[in-house]
Amino acid sequence: MGNNIQPRRSVLYMPGSNARALEKGRTLAADALILDLEDAVAPDQKAMARQQICDAISTGGYGMRELLVRVNGLQTEWGFEDVMAMATSGANGIVLPKVESADAIRMAENVLIENGAPDDLAIWCMIETPLGVLHAERIAQASSRMAGFVMGTSDLAKDVHAAHTKERLPMLYSLTHCLLVARAYGLCVLDGVHLDLSDDEGFYHSCIHGRELGFDGKTLIHPKTIDKANEVFAPDAQEVEWSRRIIEAFGTAQAEGQGVVLVDGKLVENLHVEAAKRTVALSEAIERMEASVSNGD
Repeated sequence: MGNNIQPRRSVLYMPGSNARALEKGRTLAADALILDLEDAVAPDQKAMARQQICDAISTGGYGMRELLVRVNGLQTEWGFEDVMAMATSGANGIVLPKVESADAIRMAENVLIENGAPDDLAIWCMIETPLGVLHAERIAQASSRMAGFVMGTSDLAKDVHAAHTKERLPMLYSLTHCLLVARAYGLCVLDGVHLDLSDDEGFYHSCIHGRELGFDGKTLIHPKTIDKANEVFAPDAQEVEWSRRIIEAFGTAQAEGQGVVLVDGKLVENLHVEAAKRTVALSEAIERMEASVSNGD
């Protein structure tokens, strides 16, 4: 289990047209980067940004950080070239914007295969339209390359005419529906961005809300928000210690032929142990990630 868990507490968007940002990404404490060719890049800079991203990935120096590239949609004039270029770029995955159907996934996958993409190059989907939310289950099943959903809450709020509120009640059905689908099909799911960079308290609240709902991490638009996202989406020391105790106590109980055990007066069953193992594995993966960042790997 531990080897399969990849920390994705903080996932930072970085414009592919900004060479300084691509360089800075090598030193940031973000678990993953989304190198952007879509919204953050002007039309006359798309080709340049595509080449800069390919060069940056090829140069390396990003350590254990997961590198995803948000391409332009295949219906645009840049989309096919983006996907073709990323097929053998060395990126860990591509992020498809505004996905609304399984066909969009299959089309992108065909382009990847035709251009020599390795089997482990993943596809991530932005879920940011009403149809995307409604078709999330079909999208989740579209390809074995599917790795996760990225919630595009800004576009979604615009499309459904919803307000941006602290408790995100207008977004709640969309968020929880996509979470359920992701978990049902073994996918990762990332929360949307918090747009107001001057609202530190609101950002912190949105991170807490996202973690309580079950998101793996949060997408970010500025490096200054990385540390807080890392803090909120990581299990704290108390959680990890409790999880280790549960695992040990349950193992002892099983050896004695018992299926349940009491730990500090709390009933522990197999389902609690599975959650505890995930918590410990995530904590250990985070330790490896942070060690690699501090060592400059």
